[in-house]
Amino acid sequence: MAKKRAGGGRSRTQQAAKFLGVSVLAGAVLAGIALPAAGALGLAAKTSVEGFDDIPANLRTPPLSQRTTILDSDGGEIASVYSRDRTVVPLKDMSRYVQQAIVAIEDARFYSHGAIDVKGILRAVNKNAQSGGVSQGASTLTQQYVKNVFIEEAGDDPDKVAQATQQTLGRKVKELKYAIKLEDKLGKRKILQNYLNITFFGEQAYGVESAAQRYFSKHAKDLTLEESALLAGIVQSPTRYDPVNHPQAATARRNTVLRRMADLKNITRAEADAAAARPIKLKISRPQNGCITATDGAGFFCDYVREVLLNDKTFGATREIRSQRWMQGGLTIRTTLDRQSQKAIQASLSKHVYEDDPVAAAGAVVEPGTGKILGMGQSRPYGFGTNQTQINLSVNRKMGGGAGYQPGSTFKPIIAAAALEQGVSPYQQYSSPFKMAYPRPVQTCTNEWNGTDTVQNEDPKEVGPYAMKEATAKSVNTYYVQLISDMGVCPAVTMAKKMGIQPADGKSLKQVPSMALGIQEMSPLTMAAAYATFANEGTYCSPVAIESITDAQGKALNVPRTSCHGAMSKKTADTVNALLKGVVEDGTGKQAGLKGRDSAGKTGTTDSRYAAWFVGYTPNAAGAVWVGDPRHQRQMYDITIGGVAHDKVYGADTPGPIWRDMMAGALDGRPAPALPTVPLDDPKGNGDDGNKGKDKPQQKPKPQPGDGDNKPGGGWHIPGFPDILGGGNGGW
Repeated sequence: MAKKRAGGGRSRTQQAAKFLGVSVLAGAVLAGIALPAAGALGLAAKTSVEGFDDIPANLRTPPLSQRTTILDSDGGEIASVYSRDRTVVPLKDMSRYVQQAIVAIEDARFYSHGAIDVKGILRAVNKNAQSGGVSQGASTLTQQYVKNVFIEEAGDDPDKVAQATQQTLGRKVKELKYAIKLEDKLGKRKILQNYLNITFFGEQAYGVESAAQRYFSKHAKDLTLEESALLAGIVQSPTRYDPVNHPQAATARRNTVLRRMADLKNITRAEADAAAARPIKLKISRPQNGCITATDGAGFFCDYVREVLLNDKTFGATREIRSQRWMQGGLTIRTTLDRQSQKAIQASLSKHVYEDDPVAAAGAVVEPGTGKILGMGQSRPYGFGTNQTQINLSVNRKMGGGAGYQPGSTFKPIIAAAALEQGVSPYQQYSSPFKMAYPRPVQTCTNEWNGTDTVQNEDPKEVGPYAMKEATAKSVNTYYVQLISDMGVCPAVTMAKKMGIQPADGKSLKQVPSMALGIQEMSPLTMAAAYATFANEGTYCSPVAIESITDAQGKALNVPRTSCHGAMSKKTADTVNALLKGVVEDGTGKQAGLKGRDSAGKTGTTDSRYAAWFVGYTPNAAGAVWVGDPRHQRQMYDITIGGVAHDKVYGADTPGPIWRDMMAGALDGRPAPALPTVPLDDPKGNGDDGNKGKDKPQQKPKPQPGDGDNKPGGGWHIPGFPDILGGGNGGW
């Protein structure tokens, strides 16, 4: 039995036997013969070789992971994201020095041997036997390339990476067979190109182009002799020869490469000596990876784009396939983000709500008629530190958001639209007392209702009778509860669904009269897209974030498109426009009104001040702003937000000004078309002209069948929201 070296480890004889086994195995593979079963080594080799024919003939080479670039609508970069920082370039775009250097130090006989270098194996056996250790390897560049393919295919799975790098004869046999095939199929130059694009150069840089950018802030084609030698030297041990953290070791390794290049006559001895005498000069470009690098608060929009790719079947039948596509990268994604709008959104949010305030704010803007998301942002910055978050407060949970926030009275225009579609006149009056019990609706779809729960208005002086215009301008709760009860809940649910309204947690809408007061949590993006329906003559368009995508080869990919459909008649939309113009002209939303352009919108404040909203629109943009505690715990009483003290927060005094400033900035310098409306004043006594005593009651609407989802509704309670229904104020 061979003796072990002092201190453990293999003896010289064992080291030589290991390399001899590889060489014999290689010869056996090439000759296509079996090995004699002589000892443990012979048995292992024989077993491996007998399985040679079972290995597939062609190496499956996955596309190399590359960086994905996300652009705004004008082609400006938002962010670059990648699992591996790599930019694939052809051999012609790599310095000849770096080509020579990598061959010189990794496989000097690359151009003269086949896939397996038998002479190199024998030399390694002899060298390692003499040194008593493993001082020289025997793998060719082609074999190393194959090994890197196995590692690339393993991705970030630690078990697969371990299998791809395990030191076994079985893995070596696979490596050898694939190397033989590749030499025949690709040729030397293509193999060298692939190797230089796949190999790891440390500091998160995969491939020589990314390495040149990382260490020298230049392209691979511009690398000098000494820079090329430095990069080639890193490959053997990216950690040990890291020039950033171990400059002395990296310098010594670089000089070894230079001497080797001189030995092979790639350069003269004088050139090698001159290059070796020069100190390493790095010009580091730090990795700029991920949505966290996006400017103007666009990190959350960037994250939303990622969620679109992971959730939409346009990009693959399963989430695993879609995830693999995202990780593979190499995409150029042009989005709908409008840089002017994005800057305006973030500037307004940051001005009115500070990132360390006890509550947060979020806003989103979409384009009516196209569904394009022009921007989204929030007061708390993207990240992991104090007061930072990666929860996108503007979107639904499925798309990286939270559970949403009660929209309060911003839901009332949906009820108004449903009623108008059912034939209810905008002059319809209700007694609208200050406080009342929920009346039993004519139709609930689920036979559930709020029972004896009560609802009241914000101001005790708000007592009807009111017609729709004044009730909307003043946000009269009891008017809208009477309206939905007369109309029936099903038409309201139907209208909400047509306008793309879905609770942020993905659950069904609660089919109870209190839905008129915005009791179920929504996201700002959902509300902005819904209100865009009014600006778009009653046609709803689903929100979209992506304009186009091209892959690493420049091929255009299919992308999800907006889906548009009629949600209501133009007359209904124009009537709602008139109602909501009244809100910003002389109603609760005065502080949100825009100067010099038509706008319309609605305030919303929930019971106990857990959330406050303003949602509004112009003909060319619709936006929603929410302010509140994302955890649904902080009530907005006696609170300071953005340096302004409040006894209690309303949708008018904080979300309203945020909306005004963000929309003014987004639309600055852009057309200001008029909102189409219908007149709502009727001097004969059927209009909302202040002659409440003379207004003629309108006939109650007939209940219409709806498309309710038959889920339980009725009175309900959420912990932390004690006043939503039972004896509370509803939303206003």
